[in-house]
Amino acid sequence: MRSIQRTLGRELMRDIALVCLADGIVGISYGAIAVSAGFEVWVPMLLSVVVFAGASQFLFIGLVASGGNPIAAVVAGLLVNARHIPFGFAVGDVLGKSWVRRLVGSHLMLDETVAFALAQEDRRRRRAAYWACGLSLFVVWNVSVVIGAFAGTAITDTDVFGLDAAFPAVLLALVLPSLKDRGVRTAALTGAVLAVAAAPFLPAGVPVLLALLGVPLVLLVRTEAEAGKSEVAA
Repeated sequence: MRSIQRTLGRELMRDIALVCLADGIVGISYGAIAVSAGFEVWVPMLLSVVVFAGASQFLFIGLVASGGNPIAAVVAGLLVNARHIPFGFAVGDVLGKSWVRRLVGSHLMLDETVAFALAQEDRRRRRAAYWACGLSLFVVWNVSVVIGAFAGTAITDTDVFGLDAAFPAVLLALVLPSLKDRGVRTAALTGAVLAVAAAPFLPAGVPVLLALLGVPLVLLVRTEAEAGKSEVAA
């Protein structure tokens, strides 16, 4: 424990604790909403252990509760989680070579864990941040969902309490330091424009995936610009 504390540092551990607190509040609301929508208590609990992806869990519960097909809800959840594919390439080095560590690490792969890992400068801190954040969130999320599920209808609408804003606000705070880089800032802005423009026309979750096109578009423009400079220099 002391070794992890020394590696992460007090500030990073504090940031992880704050993210856990925010996700814990959202987890309570998720458990309460699922039960108040007519699901048995064990349903949100099982989803939290097996799926462990807040956005997909909310989407599944919402679609099924509104009369949607469970298969369509699963497909929608998979589409939302498709962003984990580039995540895997980005943090593959922190998972280790053991297939067991890679399997467990992949299950703990969240927006928060990836953001914390990529924010660290050296590999040791990236690995420590990833695992510390992932394991902490797994415990906090599942415990909070259990509390929310048994609380029943104590919290029925996250919009009323503003809990729906806590999750994106925390993520925004985590990525802000990375926006100092011009390339990252351009890619993020391009992705945001694409997502906002597509939101009125595409199903929920798809605009977020479309935002990923901001990265290759920026890379393509940068590559062409560098090629043009090379030709001029030649």
